[in-house]
Amino acid sequence: MVPNATIIHRRGYPSPNPHIRLEEITYMSEGLRVKGMLATPKADRKYEGIVYLRGGMQHIGMVRPARIAQFASQGFVVFAPYYRGNRGGEGRDEFAGNDRQDAIFAVDVLKHQPNVQQDRIHLFAFSRGGIMALWTAILREDITSIVTWAGISDVIFTYNERKDMRRMMKRVIGGTPINMPDAYRERTALFRVNEINAPILIIHGMKDENVSFEQAILLEDALREHDRKYETWYFPEYTHYFPAAQNAQTVRDLCIWMKQQQTH
Repeated sequence: MVPNATIIHRRGYPSPNPHIRLEEITYMSEGLRVKGMLATPKADRKYEGIVYLRGGMQHIGMVRPARIAQFASQGFVVFAPYYRGNRGGEGRDEFAGNDRQDAIFAVDVLKHQPNVQQDRIHLFAFSRGGIMALWTAILREDITSIVTWAGISDVIFTYNERKDMRRMMKRVIGGTPINMPDAYRERTALFRVNEINAPILIIHGMKDENVSFEQAILLEDALREHDRKYETWYFPEYTHYFPAAQNAQTVRDLCIWMKQQQTH
């Protein structure tokens, strides 16, 4: 069997930024061919790495080249896994089930890049990516920092608050939180945040109706209870999506925050 995180195919992808090279990567995760997008600054030097953990399911919330290039332009090599079962990747997206391995091995994909500082790998997560990032940080020891923006922290809470997602969650997870409690509990990382050693930055718009502000508070409470290192940037006036100028400024600010975190 081909080892996990082995890159088996890479192809150039049109980049919206002349200073950033984009490639679509196919890599191995538990015997499955999974795809993702790699963004690399063209200037020849060593960069810190970001695993960008997308939100959504399938085509909703799919990785956007412009967004990946935006992060890379802040001086990072960025790899964004699509997760299994997406864009021609093998397997099936499980909404933070076994597909969390795709995020875990994405760290190694980044480390395989010759211009990446192997001891400086960060996680950036948006929306559904939040739960993926928490699991990656729980199951790996080599994460420098985590930023979760409008991130899901509790899958049961998501089921209860998003009526429009229930049918998808029942199909993917196999039932409801009432008749499949273990399957939901297994996906919820809050019970194991004591195993996270990297500092976490929680960013959330307080008017968010896609992933409610309560999810940020649940994560903050769990981190505080276990004396983990975290910071919060809460925005009372914003929803799930920030206005373009504020979004761009927040990306710049969080990238500076990442670079300031100490390797532990």
